[in-house]
Amino acid sequence: MSAQKSVLRKHFERAKNVQPTGITGKERPADIIATMFPAYVGRQERTAFELMSKVSREDFCTFLTFSGAMTPAGLHQSCLIPLIERGLVDCLTTTGANLYHDAHRIIGHAIREIEPNAGDLQYRLARIIRIYDLGFWEETLLETDKLFSAILRKPEFQRKMTTVELHYLLGKNIAEIEKALGVKSPSLLSTAYKFGVPIFVGAVQDGSIFLNIVKLKRMLGKEFKLEIDVNDDVFEMGAMQHHCFGRLKKKMAIWILGGGVPKNYTLQGEPLLDQILNVPTHGFDVDVQFCVDPVDNGALSSCPAGEGHTWGKVSAESVQTGSVYVHCDVTAVFPWLVYALLSDPAIHRKPRRLYDARDEAVAALQKEVDKRHRSLMPTIEYDLPKSKTKTKTKSKSR
Repeated sequence: MSAQKSVLRKHFERAKNVQPTGITGKERPADIIATMFPAYVGRQERTAFELMSKVSREDFCTFLTFSGAMTPAGLHQSCLIPLIERGLVDCLTTTGANLYHDAHRIIGHAIREIEPNAGDLQYRLARIIRIYDLGFWEETLLETDKLFSAILRKPEFQRKMTTVELHYLLGKNIAEIEKALGVKSPSLLSTAYKFGVPIFVGAVQDGSIFLNIVKLKRMLGKEFKLEIDVNDDVFEMGAMQHHCFGRLKKKMAIWILGGGVPKNYTLQGEPLLDQILNVPTHGFDVDVQFCVDPVDNGALSSCPAGEGHTWGKVSAESVQTGSVYVHCDVTAVFPWLVYALLSDPAIHRKPRRLYDARDEAVAALQKEVDKRHRSLMPTIEYDLPKSKTKTKTKSKSR
């Protein structure tokens, strides 16, 4: 055997041997994942669980993003709320639609399993709204519109605010409604409010909560003063991340369910700091994503950690040992991993309540920007090309 072949084989021989034992039914969930998922998507799932466990045990600041119709599917009730209650999620980014559909069950409307191939023309005649194999009455939307319109007209909403402030106030009001109605299974909005977990929505105008804001503005005119400050919202995301690694001295993790706007809106906090504001950062230390999209189509939803590293969104450490792209349907895999994670009673921590640190975080990042004002000035200047205009001379008439 040549020396080169021997060296190469030594590395191979150190790799984990694939030889699962028979399942008895007595194993702990974590043991099943550790020993029975040796290859393919199963191995991706195992790696995701290992990283989620590491993040939870070592007290990373964890940002969770989710897109797609996750609240109609109940993923917030089965997974996200339990993770928040155990102190394992510090900040959320999602879509307005997820928060809107979050409220249906609170006011007594059911979301039911339906047959996706039964015929959409018939569903429309019956006024049944379909989300693949889930359905609910059209009245569910109309009643939810009324609910949010009534809440949004209250005095505390009549000012300019970020999406984090908006969803905190909505959560506070929903919590009061849940208490009045005796609701036993709380919403994501009220849970995030209770535990001080900020909720960002990057494309806030894309969803029915904002559609009702549009209606209120057009109906009530100057009486309705709610505005969303998207500039402050983007700055606040960067401030939250700067607070975590700068003030709290914590490593950061991102768990991505799906992709879309929530994914990038959270990840772009890092290039905002480093590329735009010249505030040093190294990106997220752990990057775990669950998504069905192929990684070779150039879409941001499927952009893996290595590609994100080239933009400064995740750290070199994350690319080497702290990232995984699980090619799967979130609803098929994530509940099982949450079950395995929460089955360990040692994985529990005090809620970090990042919402309570908002003012401090924003002020701290603004101070960093102010310190760099002079060095940032050249970054907003550019010698814009000017078009060459020909001067026309009037010909003299004879």
